[in-house]
Amino acid sequence: MPIEIVCKIKFAEEDAKPKEKEAGDEQSLLGAAQGTAAPRDLATFASTSTLHGLGRACGPGPHGLRRSLWALALLTSLAAFLYQAAGLARGYLTRPHLVAMDPAAPAPTAGFPAVTLCNINRFRHSALSDADIFHLANLTGLPPKDRDGHRAAGLRYPEPDMVDILNRTGHQLADMLKSCNFSGHHCSASNFSVVYTRYGKCYTFNADPQNSLPSRAGGMGSGLEIMLDIQQEEYLPIWRETNETSFEAGIRVQIHSQEEPPYIHQLGFGVSPGFQTFVSCQEQRLTYLPQPWGNCRAENGLREPELQGYSAYSVSACRLRCEKEAVLQRCHCRMVHMPGNETICPPNIYIECADHTLDSLGGGSEGPCFCPTPCNLTRYGKEISMVRIPNRGSARYLARKYNRNETYIRENFLVLDVFFEALTSEAMEQRAAYGLSALLGDLGGQMGLFIGASILTLLEILDYIYEVSWDRLKRVWRRPKTPLRTSTGGISTLGLQELKEQVRVSSAERSQGSLLGLKASATSDLACQSSAVAPAPGHKERLAVRGPGVWLAFSMSHSLFTLQSPCPSRGCAEGGGASGLLPNHHHPPGPRGGLFEDFAC
Repeated sequence: MPIEIVCKIKFAEEDAKPKEKEAGDEQSLLGAAQGTAAPRDLATFASTSTLHGLGRACGPGPHGLRRSLWALALLTSLAAFLYQAAGLARGYLTRPHLVAMDPAAPAPTAGFPAVTLCNINRFRHSALSDADIFHLANLTGLPPKDRDGHRAAGLRYPEPDMVDILNRTGHQLADMLKSCNFSGHHCSASNFSVVYTRYGKCYTFNADPQNSLPSRAGGMGSGLEIMLDIQQEEYLPIWRETNETSFEAGIRVQIHSQEEPPYIHQLGFGVSPGFQTFVSCQEQRLTYLPQPWGNCRAENGLREPELQGYSAYSVSACRLRCEKEAVLQRCHCRMVHMPGNETICPPNIYIECADHTLDSLGGGSEGPCFCPTPCNLTRYGKEISMVRIPNRGSARYLARKYNRNETYIRENFLVLDVFFEALTSEAMEQRAAYGLSALLGDLGGQMGLFIGASILTLLEILDYIYEVSWDRLKRVWRRPKTPLRTSTGGISTLGLQELKEQVRVSSAERSQGSLLGLKASATSDLACQSSAVAPAPGHKERLAVRGPGVWLAFSMSHSLFTLQSPCPSRGCAEGGGASGLLPNHHHPPGPRGGLFEDFAC
């Protein structure tokens, strides 16, 4: 029959009360019992933080006027810092930039730019056939009649070919070019390349980027100088006005880099007959900023061209490509000056569809053909001046030389002189006026001025917040074990092995004995309250130990030892005292520092 043994344990007073306690000790002891360190409280953190003023405002110590003033000063400094930081952040987000100009040192040579020129008149009147006049009637404004003024009835003309018409009826450079010199060397029409623009057939000098001609000196006589005859007698008569009708006489000129196609109808300048025009150039290398400071287009770093049909990206190439796509979508063909291999629009589609499509395209940032500026751009600044030619003596000479009269010379001849002002280039670069490094430097200065903090101080605060938050989460996740409850009070159930280990550790510090004596003394020195009957084999018995506010209960297996009533053999009455159960009974009288002060059954 199993027995129930109830024992009363009274802890020593020195063990029940801690000698000294500081703020936060209970949390520290709890953390130590769980095997983890508890986080520091705010006062401890404030006293060790490197944030100026935090220890005096929130550290340990009495609360008073001095601490209140320190707290007020800390909050005021923090507010001032946040105000300054917000202003710095707003200034940084506006992405300001500046333009820096850096004149480069003179170079021994400089690559001469490409020079494109077009006669303002697109078609020579003498070169137009009856079929050309018929097909170009809507484009030129001429009546669709033959040269005798009568339309041939029943005649059918072949389908027009705009490339053939422009190439055949356009002004020929061999007829216009009267003289050509480049850096003191003679040049001819063979040094020009044919290019088609909205002015028809045009010509470009020094167009090949692989064989660009160098300029070895600056000033007049070191560049391109040409004399042209614009052939005003070949200009078309005006019967009625159209979008292609021109009232001017002269040529259009554009100076550009070899990688950039001519966009002469918008970027060119005019040269009038009867004048010698001087164009002083200077190379300018521009560097723009991409987003978020600017809107330039950065290079993609790929070997293949960004725009099909062009070797490099440029605003002109982008515009021509966009215009071609718009005309192709609406008119199902392309104009002659546009890149690609699609079908060329016939003359009637030029005036009925293509010209209207180009006029509807906007060139601004809101238009469908907005083309951002490349981040690296080479352009040529120009200074233009002119003098009247010819004078009276040269007019008679030129009239005799070219078998023309003086009036014809004054009305048709012009001289164009393009040269470098100096063999230097200007570098204009956009730079961020307020970058990230400047922002961090200003924030660090304001932080040090107002609150005496640094990046490491912020890391301290974040580390403390993490420590406290993690401790709160662990408390939520770890649920405490529910103790065993009986009718006589709360009971914590421990196995015999666990109790033996705890008692052994505590007893080893205070006595030379061992808890192993518990098994021997349990059969000889235990004062029992009831008789014991040896339990059946394998049966477990419970021993409950109750102290001041603490109940200890453990189950002892019959395989360890067998409890029997020792009272008759020891000669003591049941309920008597026992002095030999624990090692502490060997201690002399006086204050006891052991784990148990008294044990009574």
